[in-house]
Amino acid sequence: MSAMSRKPLRQVGHEPDYRFSLANERTFLAWIRTALALDAGGLGVARLLPEFGIPGSREVVGVALIALGTIVAATSYQRWESNERAVRKDEPLGYPRLPLLLAIGVSLISGVAIVLLLTGGLK
Repeated sequence: MSAMSRKPLRQVGHEPDYRFSLANERTFLAWIRTALALDAGGLGVARLLPEFGIPGSREVVGVALIALGTIVAATSYQRWESNERAVRKDEPLGYPRLPLLLAIGVSLISGVAIVLLLTGGLK
């Protein structure tokens, strides 16, 4: 079923205990804060750090962080809505892929940054 043909949340299942909805909202807001931190870190790397030994590499690391922040922000709403629908229908929550994606993304970007610092350092 496409997002356009889905029922509005208020028409799905039953009204859940408000604590579950508020916990789901807090989790969504934590993902948004994570996305904002990745964006800020990316901007900081790209614009405030001295150049790495390899020209343009600072911008690559910064853009990678901002791209990861964009993915986290874009998928966090879908995750919130999916959880809210599951709670309203008394169904199990789906398996979240976002934490794995975030862990892999940050690990890769951190690894690249370590390599850049060890091979070229900061100028």
